[in-house]
Amino acid sequence: MVSEDRKIAVVIPAYRVINHVADVIRGVPAWIGRIYVVDDACPDASGAAAKATGDPRVTVLHRQRNGGVGAAVKTGYRQALADGFDVVVKMDGDDQMDPAYLQALLKPILSGRADYAKGNRFRDLRALRQMPRVRLLGNSVLTFLVKAASGYWQMMDPTNGYTAINREALERLELDRVSDGYFFESDMLIRLNIAGAVMEDVAIPARYGDEQSSLNIPSVMPVFVYRLIRGMGKRILFKYFLYDFSLGSFYLTAGTLLTAFGLVFGGVKWWQAAQSGVTATLGTIMIATLAILLGVQFLVQAINFDIQTAPRRRHDGD
Repeated sequence: MVSEDRKIAVVIPAYRVINHVADVIRGVPAWIGRIYVVDDACPDASGAAAKATGDPRVTVLHRQRNGGVGAAVKTGYRQALADGFDVVVKMDGDDQMDPAYLQALLKPILSGRADYAKGNRFRDLRALRQMPRVRLLGNSVLTFLVKAASGYWQMMDPTNGYTAINREALERLELDRVSDGYFFESDMLIRLNIAGAVMEDVAIPARYGDEQSSLNIPSVMPVFVYRLIRGMGKRILFKYFLYDFSLGSFYLTAGTLLTAFGLVFGGVKWWQAAQSGVTATLGTIMIATLAILLGVQFLVQAINFDIQTAPRRRHDGD
């Protein structure tokens, strides 16, 4: 049962979802206090379709220019904060997020276990069996990259947009700096980790409709990977060098320097030997090899440290 002393709102970004947004609104349980439908300059007037449902909980927010899903969700987040809501759920307007799982999604937050909860379709074994192997491989690679970038190593299905967040975590974020477009979900995870927010996955089966994604994967993937690398660098800088200097900072620094030295030193000596025809000495080879081996070992320890220090709730006795 959902706690009655927590004010909960739903944000629905609406762009070209005129055929589905009314069904989404009708599926939202009565215990949700407000439904913010953000019309992201939709040419089909999805906001008007939402208003036409007659649901008194619906507030339509209009954006003058199309900014992407992230911009629309942030507009809803800001309004929910201004109106004093404690928890905000994000649901897409294409009716692919089953409201029957809202209580399960909210449970980690309402119980105090997490600040941010999101759906995980990868725990649905039937859906995994039906997924093409190429797509499954691509999702696995993407998941690993987002794990490394965000620091939430226990997470799966990072681009799942069925999420809930509490007020405290939202207030810790600089929403203006969160990505507006398709990188929104991943950028949220990176910034939430920097802010020390606890994240939890919730098993929610996939529900696919007749909507087709307009995202061109080959064209956006290079930019997506670049942003993940940049986000990971930002997270490492803040977590290990600005906010703290821990054993993980030492592992990372030593590992990077030793590996770089071993590769550069070994590469230069190999080039000199190739040009002169004189075989490098055993000592030279050992210096490069040991530096690389030690460096890699330190980097592995840094990754292990990062996994062990992911944000989590502290209990008495910890």
